[in-house]
Amino acid sequence: MCMAYERHCSCGSGHASFHFRDNIMPEQVVKELYCPACGKNVKPDSATMVADNGWLIRYDMDIAAFSGQGRIEGSITPATLFDEGYCTWNGMYPGDHIDSVREREKIIALAKIDPIGYIKQLKTWAVERTEKLKQEGWRKAQTAA
Repeated sequence: MCMAYERHCSCGSGHASFHFRDNIMPEQVVKELYCPACGKNVKPDSATMVADNGWLIRYDMDIAAFSGQGRIEGSITPATLFDEGYCTWNGMYPGDHIDSVREREKIIALAKIDPIGYIKQLKTWAVERTEKLKQEGWRKAQTAA
């Protein structure tokens, strides 16, 4: 089971939903969240932050080290937290969990009237969507198969 957590950015104009793999990290590991607007004036710090397409997540690395001790192999870095899913977007980008459901709902309507078309469209949608997100520069899309 995994926990999800929603957080507003520093300026309050954006928000993101986070996913916590195996519930190892508590929500307090997200120290600060910056959207592209409020992150413009923030200097990225690779020791505490991950950057993703204009968004910045500042982690509390003391909480991360304590929570991951004996449960995460190797060094616990912001990249480890984000890229290995210990504290990352719920989906490919902030808000993806909502957008992808909306997009799939349109395709699901085909299931009852054209099952084969539904399967084909669902596969095409997933591949094209991942490629689009990759082109837009989203970090998780870069490693998606």
